[in-house]
Amino acid sequence: MHHLTRIVALPLCALVFIACGGDAEPDANGDEPSNGLTAFEEEHGIGPFTVAVTLEDPIDPEKAEMGQHVFEANCEACHMLDESFVGPELGTVLDRRSPTFVLNMIMNPEEMTRRHPVVQEMLREYPLIMPYQNISEEEALAILEYLRTVH
Repeated sequence: MHHLTRIVALPLCALVFIACGGDAEPDANGDEPSNGLTAFEEEHGIGPFTVAVTLEDPIDPEKAEMGQHVFEANCEACHMLDESFVGPELGTVLDRRSPTFVLNMIMNPEEMTRRHPVVQEMLREYPLIMPYQNISEEEALAILEYLRTVH
């Protein structure tokens, strides 16, 4: 009976080791594997925004005002602009993350938490998982516009 347990346990341990990372081989470009994320997803997050959003246009004051209202109603319970709270401070988030990353975090926090290494690292400091706030793409873009005004 003990011999059979060892025969089953060894392959199972090997599978667990491989699934948890083990010594993964670099990809064809010599880059280390990235949890199955593309280079775009590594930089800009995982979600509905699959093309990089730029901040070259002048700030739209109406959109920023809408974003402030959405932020105050949905984000302010956990995020402050000038200091860490339940979640990271967001007044300078655009210095740390791409606009597209911020949008994908707003729109897809569950998958970002589950799969993105930056968000997984943030969980060490902020142990609460950001819930989806049922924010539309238009509202997410408005929040981004608001964050530009406080940046």
